[in-house]
Amino acid sequence: MAKELTGKQKAAILLVSLGPSISAEIFKHLDDDEIEELTLEIANMRKVENNTKDDVLNEFYQVLQAKDYINSGGIGYAKEVLEKALGSEKAESILNKLTATLQVRPFDSIRKTDPAQLLNFIQGEHPQTIALVLAYLDSDHASQVVSALPQEIQSDVAKRIALMDRTSPDIIKQVEDVLERKMSSLVTNEYASAGGIQAIVDILNNVDRGTEKNILDELDEKDPELAEEIKKRMFVFEDITILNDKAVQLVLRQVETHDVALALKTASEDVEELIYRNMSQRAAEMLKEDIEYMGPVRLREVEEAQQRIVGIIRSLEDSGEIVIARGGESEVVV
Repeated sequence: MAKELTGKQKAAILLVSLGPSISAEIFKHLDDDEIEELTLEIANMRKVENNTKDDVLNEFYQVLQAKDYINSGGIGYAKEVLEKALGSEKAESILNKLTATLQVRPFDSIRKTDPAQLLNFIQGEHPQTIALVLAYLDSDHASQVVSALPQEIQSDVAKRIALMDRTSPDIIKQVEDVLERKMSSLVTNEYASAGGIQAIVDILNNVDRGTEKNILDELDEKDPELAEEIKKRMFVFEDITILNDKAVQLVLRQVETHDVALALKTASEDVEELIYRNMSQRAAEMLKEDIEYMGPVRLREVEEAQQRIVGIIRSLEDSGEIVIARGGESEVVV
């Protein structure tokens, strides 16, 4: 019976039932761990009775229907329809499964608001309130609002987003009630996760250079450790592929050859090709020999070398010698 199966087992049965073509498309939307777990589950699967397969497919269909009801009329509407169709107990079971995996995010109507209108809507609020709202927006949307905020509060809002971890649903509900009187988003009894360092990194990667510099300069003074952590995540070594050849050549002139050799130990083929293309043939051959003779090295040493190169890139950007496209810009200039 389907009731006795785990969620992974049901997912594996569903994928097998849907066939390889559809399953392959679904796999594209899963992370590596999920793919590995489901692959193992499918590989270990024994014969599945037809009635069990039918139960799994029926449950999947019911959950999809419930999701559609929530999207079209809200959680209350979904509950009413499901109770009439399936009874209270079954309806509650389906909705519990949905709310465990499908979190209807707060501030849903705000995410559909034009950034200019949203700015007028929230700029008079406390920086913590602004940070909370922006943390739930996509990075493109949030970056436009951050860029337009008064400079004196930009870094304060950025810091609050970076340090935000979990926010009580009661607090979220209070903010929603103030900002959106007619909002009817679902807020579960669990704590909702938003914000964090990666959230502000995504936002800063999309703002203009002036806004980014203002925020990071302010954070350097107020919280240098946080500022450094944000900087480390904003431009990683693999991002070197967005630089043009002239910029890469300028970087290579300032980097120790040993650091380049270390950094390429775990680099992608695209990064390797870019580096070798911007060196003389003799220099490239010598670098390849250095890497070959180097032998095994600690991953920590590789990461440190890559970070030193990233530091040089950011230093060159700060001095204006290279410009890294951000905030929707399409070109890198030197």
